[in-house]
Amino acid sequence: MLTFNNGVLFRTKKFEPDYRYTLNFVDAWSVDEIVLLDITRPNKGKKGNFFNVVKRFSQSCFVPLTIGGGIRTIDDISTLLNMGADKIVINYQAVQEPGFISQAAQLYGSQCIVVSIDAKLNAEKEYEVYTPFGTKGTGQNPVQWAREIEKLGAGEILIQSIDKDGSLEGYDNHLNKLVAQSVEVPVLVCGGAGKWQDFVDGFLESGAAAVCTTNIYHFTESSIKSAKTFLQNAGIPVRID
Repeated sequence: MLTFNNGVLFRTKKFEPDYRYTLNFVDAWSVDEIVLLDITRPNKGKKGNFFNVVKRFSQSCFVPLTIGGGIRTIDDISTLLNMGADKIVINYQAVQEPGFISQAAQLYGSQCIVVSIDAKLNAEKEYEVYTPFGTKGTGQNPVQWAREIEKLGAGEILIQSIDKDGSLEGYDNHLNKLVAQSVEVPVLVCGGAGKWQDFVDGFLESGAAAVCTTNIYHFTESSIKSAKTFLQNAGIPVRID
């Protein structure tokens, strides 16, 4: 997963842009899928800068592209699909207007629609869904919200731990397991991976269908192929080219 602030690659920590990078990552490391998220705050940049990123990736990458960030309308989805996106991530608009999930799934197919859940522990030490940009509690429980997302027609769920984001301490596999066990659709987990063992734990401890990572590759020269070899040696079935 790669996060872009006004078209520039950034790593994040607890959902705040933390460090700027100028590198572009493509599928040279045998990655299976690339997720591009626009984390530009409203009125802090130009959407066209992120669109240029999407266009560059779609022209140079030959793996599925999943695109999200700032999607509010069906036209937004159509625009990104026309640019080369294979799947679309929606978050804030799904919380504001749950029927948007069904509308999008009916138009483009459930396999195209990924709903992202951003969650963290609130003051009562209970998991709560937060938007936008992980700043405001919604009062929703992520497990209950995941079940509703599935019923509304989403094909995948991406669960992100705000507390773990950028920590390099490992995923919040308790949160991830709660969500993964509550639905039948594939659950992708993100937030906190700092070493290859974290990937293994993400699969085995949470039951995730896929693990996502961003910041670990800003701190290591090791390739994704190395990570896949580690997973394979741990008994996790992966594709290694």
